[in-house]
Amino acid sequence: MSTRLRRVLRVARWEAARASGGVDRRTLLAAVALFAVAGGVLGAGLAAGVVGLDVDRDVYRVGVDDGSPYADAVEAEPALTLVSADRASLGTTADLIVHDDGRGGGVVAVATDTRKGEAAAAEFREAVEAHNERLMAAETNETAAFPLSVTLRYVTRGGSLPDTSLGGTEDEVGTDDGSADGDEADGDAGGSGDGSTNGGDGGTGDVDDGGDGTDGNGEDDALAVPSIGGGLGGGAFGGDSVGAPGSITPPFPFASLVLAFVFLVPMNFIVQAYGSSVLDERTNRRGEPLLVTPLAPVDIVAGKTLPYVAVAVGITALIAGLVGGGVVSVLAILPIAATFLAATFVGAVFARSFKELTFVTVAVSVLLTSYAFVPAIFTNVTPVALISPLTLVVFDLQGEAVSLGEFLFATTPTALASVLLFGLGLGVYREEDLFTQKPVGRKFLDALAARLYGVGEGVRRPPATGIAARVPERLRGVGAVAFLTACTVPFVFVAELLAVAVLFALPVSVSIPVLLVTIAFIEEVAKSVHLYAGFERGVFARTDRVALAVGLASGLGFFVAEKATAVVQAIGLTELYVGRAAFGSVAGVAGLSPALLVALFLAPLVVHGFTTAVTAVGASRNRTYYAGTLVVATLLHAAYNVGVLGIHG
Repeated sequence: MSTRLRRVLRVARWEAARASGGVDRRTLLAAVALFAVAGGVLGAGLAAGVVGLDVDRDVYRVGVDDGSPYADAVEAEPALTLVSADRASLGTTADLIVHDDGRGGGVVAVATDTRKGEAAAAEFREAVEAHNERLMAAETNETAAFPLSVTLRYVTRGGSLPDTSLGGTEDEVGTDDGSADGDEADGDAGGSGDGSTNGGDGGTGDVDDGGDGTDGNGEDDALAVPSIGGGLGGGAFGGDSVGAPGSITPPFPFASLVLAFVFLVPMNFIVQAYGSSVLDERTNRRGEPLLVTPLAPVDIVAGKTLPYVAVAVGITALIAGLVGGGVVSVLAILPIAATFLAATFVGAVFARSFKELTFVTVAVSVLLTSYAFVPAIFTNVTPVALISPLTLVVFDLQGEAVSLGEFLFATTPTALASVLLFGLGLGVYREEDLFTQKPVGRKFLDALAARLYGVGEGVRRPPATGIAARVPERLRGVGAVAFLTACTVPFVFVAELLAVAVLFALPVSVSIPVLLVTIAFIEEVAKSVHLYAGFERGVFARTDRVALAVGLASGLGFFVAEKATAVVQAIGLTELYVGRAAFGSVAGVAGLSPALLVALFLAPLVVHGFTTAVTAVGASRNRTYYAGTLVVATLLHAAYNVGVLGIHG
């Protein structure tokens, strides 16, 4: 073990020196200078208050008199641009004009008869209401400004709430527990008798469409909201949980998601350097000397990958320290980083040129970024969010506790997928594949066939080593098939989770049929693609008997490994309708008879065995037959999924 570790570290040092030497000093200095200038400009803008997240700044122009109290409300709203009413012309220099009606009746707001004018009116109304909120928040007597105050407390499902009063000075008006599909909210309303909304001691004046409100001393306090269309809007980030009822907005971890996304950005640069290094060794044959050394392929790949893993860990830890994350954030990002590197490694050993590698790395980045980011959008909403390890980062940034089960559920699929991807790439990490210009599809079949053992008469059987040597020769072939099929389950699980996350927001009438067919297709491909590789590469004899044998073995291996997906029940994913559609075989079966329970337990075994045997027979013929039988198997599997969904409701 120590000898192998020294060999791996030696390759790692060689790779680090080679990678660092690939960038000349002039380019490095230019990059450092560019980042320094960009950071200086951004820092100066933030310090001066001219740079922020106001992506809708200066969208609408509003004409208001300079001395009007509405001018302050317009200036405080980034989306509105103040235009002097004397120089404002409706439809040309202004989208909305605010002026007195001239008869003492109050304020009139006139907008252009366009959709932009309607939007400007709605934005102006929100600006006035926000201005009034700020004026009342500045009052020394908070109870008079906000006679009714609401506090929301979000707890996990099944959690207990303390019986305390929030905001009531004498008597608690009441509490009401409201449950939703994800979290539970407790609203406590507290009020006080000192202060009136009709101009009493310290209260605010009536707000109507006719004039300005005044407080008890006759001073201007609140602006009248003109009679224009529009609706109430929450803050940019949401999540206000304390205040007047009108100011409460649903929680949405936008800021945390933006910060969590920062963890993924460096991965795209790391995988570009990693993939370029692997492909450069192939195209220039620089990796050939390593293959003739006593080093095993796994030692070479581990040594070459180790420096990039170290860089990913270092950058992740640095970002976590800067944005307030902790150990959970670093550990949650590691499986994603490993999957990025593993998928890039497979693409680099398959690609024939840097053009193909660029396509592969872009596809990997888009797919994995979508898998990590899309489910995290539903953080604090549904269990779908825990599909992504990025959700754990959001929890960590919000200071919420993460259970061991949630952590394992979010990180295990990607961690296993990265290990298996490296194993797939190692299947072609040999001279006859690395330094040839085979198409990507042929190399993929070679990588799968390298993990199989001969079945049938007249096929080549390499000497068995390791654990395989202890297995009887008759069982080695079908055993290798079952094991390789079981290894595809993490990929199937990840693909199905991504499908659930993507289709979650669509109407049930659309999402369920698409999801059932998609899942059936994913599973049938996973169970049969390596069988097709075995027949194409001459590992399996092209007979119906061999096809049935390997097909049934593949179905059995998938059935055994599929039961590991029962972990979806631990986080409540099967409580969602799309969750039951995707993982119906592991959903709750309370109240069913023992005979029906046994039938439901064995039914997937029968379905997997039958459909895979069908595709195996097609794969033993040729590619056209395989494609046709794959379609048939997918439809049969989808029909079975419909029946299971009907039983589980």
